[in-house]
Amino acid sequence: MKVVLFCGGLGTRIREYSESIPKPMVPVGHQPIMCHVMQYYSQYGHDDFILCLGYKANVIKDYFLNYRQTANSDCVISEFGKKVEILGDRPPDWRVSLVDTGTWRNIGERLMAVKHLVKDEEIFLANYSDGLTDAPLPEMVEKFKASGKIACFIAIHPPISFHLTEFDEDGSVQRIRSSQESDIWINGGFFIFRKEIFDFIRDGEELVLEPFNRLIEGGHLMAYKYEGFWRAMDTLRDRQVLEDMVERGDTPWRIQQTLPDIKAA
Repeated sequence: MKVVLFCGGLGTRIREYSESIPKPMVPVGHQPIMCHVMQYYSQYGHDDFILCLGYKANVIKDYFLNYRQTANSDCVISEFGKKVEILGDRPPDWRVSLVDTGTWRNIGERLMAVKHLVKDEEIFLANYSDGLTDAPLPEMVEKFKASGKIACFIAIHPPISFHLTEFDEDGSVQRIRSSQESDIWINGGFFIFRKEIFDFIRDGEELVLEPFNRLIEGGHLMAYKYEGFWRAMDTLRDRQVLEDMVERGDTPWRIQQTLPDIKAA
């Protein structure tokens, strides 16, 4: 299946990095978080990626156009660098389509901009490109196929605890409890779509607002509830959590540990 990655946002909540590079290029370990996301899909056999670029699109293009597998793999160099041999099994190739979908477009508009690239796909995958999980993707896909629905997203509990407050009409607080005690589920940003999704998106609409509500009205939207590992990189604190995990070798989103070769399309 093709995988559409939304890579065009400004990343205002992690501005310390995003002023110089787009958010998907913020490093976690020795590679951008976007590549961790791509590796998650690749380990399940999904190697054909469509990147919806926007803010600082040239930075992402440069990364792939100048990508060197040797920077991420053990290798043997001889003849003073003229000959390079990758050690171990060569991982599968990635096919990467780099599409500039505009700086100020929202997610729905970016998806519509690459409609022609997935028009022959009965089912395709999509992602915000800034979150990681160890959710069993094959199981998620199979449940989606069996459902006959048009769209699916992974639903997770918020990873950060906050206080829920209940009060009466006069403002007197009746109860305070942790969000971890509630049954709150949020959109985790891992999507599965049938091509019919484009019939539910109007010009200028954000993906998860009007289109999803139309899907709900027709009974075409499902959620895959997941209570395992999930983490989005929205803030510097989130990045530090993921960075610490990588340094410890704790990378639950990976089955394979090496990055594949990349082909820009």
